[in-house]
Amino acid sequence: MKRNMKKNGKVQAPYLSVVVPFFNEEDSVVELYRRLSAVLKKTKKTYELIFVDDGSRDSTPVLLAELHRRDSHLNVIRLKRNFGQTAGLQAGFDFSRGEIIISMDGDLQHDPAEIPRFLEKIDQGYDIVSGWRKKRADNLLLRKLPSWAANRMMKRLSGVPIHDFGTTFKAYRREVLKDLRLYGELHRFIPALISRTGVKIAEVPISNIVRQKGKSKYGLSRVRRVLFDLLTVKFLISFVDRPLQLFGLVGFIVGGVGFALALLLTLGHYFFGWPIRDNLGNLLFAVFLMIVGLQLVLTGLLAEVISRIYFTTHRIKIYTVEGVLSRRPGGEAESE
Repeated sequence: MKRNMKKNGKVQAPYLSVVVPFFNEEDSVVELYRRLSAVLKKTKKTYELIFVDDGSRDSTPVLLAELHRRDSHLNVIRLKRNFGQTAGLQAGFDFSRGEIIISMDGDLQHDPAEIPRFLEKIDQGYDIVSGWRKKRADNLLLRKLPSWAANRMMKRLSGVPIHDFGTTFKAYRREVLKDLRLYGELHRFIPALISRTGVKIAEVPISNIVRQKGKSKYGLSRVRRVLFDLLTVKFLISFVDRPLQLFGLVGFIVGGVGFALALLLTLGHYFFGWPIRDNLGNLLFAVFLMIVGLQLVLTGLLAEVISRIYFTTHRIKIYTVEGVLSRRPGGEAESE
């Protein structure tokens, strides 16, 4: 039975879901839709397009609504305000039904013609296929160097052997995204976040197209956010389910240094006649280190309890949907 046909009164899920978040991309929406539709039709796979309007303030919502009226494959999710790219992708992932989910940017810097190469890798047994901008055409100081440094750090911290964590252009098997909950700006680190589950990850080189229309949403301020995200990802990969291992280790080191210093001062006083008054500052510092070490261990224990609660109850969405335009075969448009 073909996909998309009804079985027991229900419409079968498509093979492909393509998720694209948009924010003020009125110059790119129609052209990207045209290119995507042409490529996806050639794949001979059933598909759906999920365009997420992340609170655009230009004519993007109007253009998306018009495209939806003309194409039953297109689903449009409009968020109540601009929540950011991570939230836009999460909304699209939550709404998608495809066995394979492809994410990409909405500014025409990702070429839809490269989608078949992602699907070839998926067919080879990989769970995640990530794009690799092997030859970047961006500004050297503002984009290339910060990206190179961030990718090297992420590769070392996560142990995931890919070269380009930053690109949104990726393909996923549905099951690897099933329990993923994104927040902040962690969308660029999805392969690293999922790597702890043992998924198979591959890369395909993609072209790095210089933005032709509109204005880039990224600048130097992104570097600071990426650095903090790197620390967050490292914690989530290595310590989110065992935070005491991190806090306890640091606590024992700090407390141990304090204890060793206090022991040294004590032995010096009894065996070498070091006066306590002359070393009072050092003694207070040693006591301070031991207190800090104890606090870190207790923080680790508290974090252990919080992490258990997190894994049990974490179902909070990071976005709010204003409305949905979706039309299934043989059905009417839906709106929420």
